[in-house]
Amino acid sequence: MAQRMAETPRGPVHVVDLIEPLPASAEEVFAWHERPGALERLMPPWEAAEVRQRIGGISDGARTVLSVPVGPFRLRWVARHRNTIAGRQFVDEQVSGPFAHWIHAHKMVPVSGHSSSLHDRIEFTPPLGRAGGVAAPWLRRRVERMLRYRHEVLRDEFAQGMPARRLTVAVSGTTGFIGSHLVAALTTAGHTVRRIVRSRPQPGDIVWNPAHGELDPRQLEGVNAVIHLSGENIAGRWTAERKRRIRRSRIDGTSLLARTLAGLQQKPDVLVSMSAVGFYGDRGDIVLDEQALPGSDFLAEVCTAWEKSADPARNAGIRVVHPRLGLVLSPAGGALPRLALPVRLGLGGPLGSGTQWVSWVALDDVLGLLRHAIEHDDLTGPVNLVGEPVQNREFMRTLARLLHRPAFLPAPAVMLRLLAGEMADALLLSSQRVVPAKLAASSYRMRYPELEGALRHVLGVKAES
Repeated sequence: MAQRMAETPRGPVHVVDLIEPLPASAEEVFAWHERPGALERLMPPWEAAEVRQRIGGISDGARTVLSVPVGPFRLRWVARHRNTIAGRQFVDEQVSGPFAHWIHAHKMVPVSGHSSSLHDRIEFTPPLGRAGGVAAPWLRRRVERMLRYRHEVLRDEFAQGMPARRLTVAVSGTTGFIGSHLVAALTTAGHTVRRIVRSRPQPGDIVWNPAHGELDPRQLEGVNAVIHLSGENIAGRWTAERKRRIRRSRIDGTSLLARTLAGLQQKPDVLVSMSAVGFYGDRGDIVLDEQALPGSDFLAEVCTAWEKSADPARNAGIRVVHPRLGLVLSPAGGALPRLALPVRLGLGGPLGSGTQWVSWVALDDVLGLLRHAIEHDDLTGPVNLVGEPVQNREFMRTLARLLHRPAFLPAPAVMLRLLAGEMADALLLSSQRVVPAKLAASSYRMRYPELEGALRHVLGVKAES
């Protein structure tokens, strides 16, 4: 990664260059950046930036408005696009925002008919003139970290390949942690997404109300695939009412969707309906593949009924896939921010005994597998979507090492139970040594099969040379 610095009246201009070879033509790489969701797909999860408005794509004069965190506040960042050459380049220039000066040039350079190199060049001047120069080394490292992440995402996206056929995909749960990222992953691949929503529909959205059994089948006619993510968040103390909502949100919605799809004249090819490794319950050191029997606790009972709720679609000849997710790794949501917070404060360590097995998966593999499941027909039924399982003490030790913190303060099981009740046993202390047997036999290749590589990617920690 090249670095240079020039001088202007506004202060020093710092320049960072990064070049990435990609297994796609320059035109394909440019087209990827033109599609809806490209910026969201490339946004590092640790940045917590939000896209608020887009006007005109990446053509000359187009604008993108971001909301970015600056300390405890959020700042509006407006970028204007210019110097666009179709299939070859575009440039983002800050109109207003946190920097005194910011220009990001993206160039797609042909290498052969099926390969190219992406040249990213960022020029920036810190705010506050020369006084802001103190922060320049930190800002430069942050820019480098961001570019490394973006290039890794692009490399993996094109390694997976663009789909042979563009699909219309109905997706529920699009406002959730996984769903919001999935929409960007599908649209940048060239698919058309139709959101299944309860309220405030946009043009093209499908409206439903699972609690009242309301879903107009006419809205689903012509859809090629359905990905069902909707469900009550399971984090937090489980009261009797909360457990009822967790169960009903999964079973009622899946049943309604499966029955409606089964009755369509033009049925979709596939329904991907989520599940979780909670299906297996607390199983100690037993290695669990997709043939393993379900457990007997609350989450196992919910997951079993959740998967069975898709039977009407299955019986109607629709291919049904149930990804059984492990702990999804991303600082943008899920459990990782909660696990990382005490580690960052120097208070991290194993949960309980630390001997329980943790089955985890990187968010990018969740997105990659969901794409694969609708684009290929080599998966059906339950699919364990996990990397290589590790014991909790190893998970916490690896996380702490990458964050440059100690991990010697265990959280006693009794304390966790006092704080979280039944949820602590089900999510924090239970042991599920789950292996991805079906994935290993399929044509999908995990992007991050090992924990350290997955954590380095989602946290933006540079690999040791």
